[in-house]
Amino acid sequence: MTKRIVLVTGGMGGLGESICTGMADQGYTVVATASPSNKSADEWVAQMKTRGYDFRVVPCDVGDFDSCAAAVKQVEELVGSVDVLVNNAGITRDMTFKKMTKADWDAVIRTNLDSVFNMTKQVMDGMVERGWGRVINISSVNGQKGAFGQTNYSAAKAGMHGFTKALALEVSKKGVTVNTISPGYIGTKMVTAIPKEILDSKILPQIPVGRLGKPEEVAGLIIYLASDEAAFVTGANISINGGQHMQ
Repeated sequence: MTKRIVLVTGGMGGLGESICTGMADQGYTVVATASPSNKSADEWVAQMKTRGYDFRVVPCDVGDFDSCAAAVKQVEELVGSVDVLVNNAGITRDMTFKKMTKADWDAVIRTNLDSVFNMTKQVMDGMVERGWGRVINISSVNGQKGAFGQTNYSAAKAGMHGFTKALALEVSKKGVTVNTISPGYIGTKMVTAIPKEILDSKILPQIPVGRLGKPEEVAGLIIYLASDEAAFVTGANISINGGQHMQ
């Protein structure tokens, strides 16, 4: 079997990097997207190479449809057709609704939700034609339960799963699955940057397991959903949050 190709948006971030290394360890050919303004892509690729990983990075503004089309075309020219798409790119613009501007709303919806359409649209026809494909959307516990100061983020992340369910119905007979993962608080740079006193007093007490999740634990779930063994799992929203929120 030829190596399957995985495209990870936001692949250079804390969670994204763990997804890339985890998939590479399973034998996938890995391509990550990076924001066109990100000047550290070459440095990241070189750093990963010292760890034994041969990753490729394509510039892509995930909120821009034409940029996504160009990025996927570049991936196809570099390595071939995308078998697994991980929609992982995301940003926050946290503040109360009272203070939130239209620009704060638009930026988060564009990067976190429009991106899911923009990227999936480029790869879905090929997956259906080949009779095999995986789309894995990285949402958030805050899309399930809401979060103070995150009307934009919670709306975008909840919208992701609506997309997952509808598309899963359309392509389920074609050998393509579409699933959502909703992580809780994972020990990425974004979360560990939260002041320790807030982590200890406000966040960790909400997590029955009593710790932050590990990026590699989320990567492990993605590896499973991308596998042949997960062919009967579609339209699901799988929580990985240490028991913080149960549905």
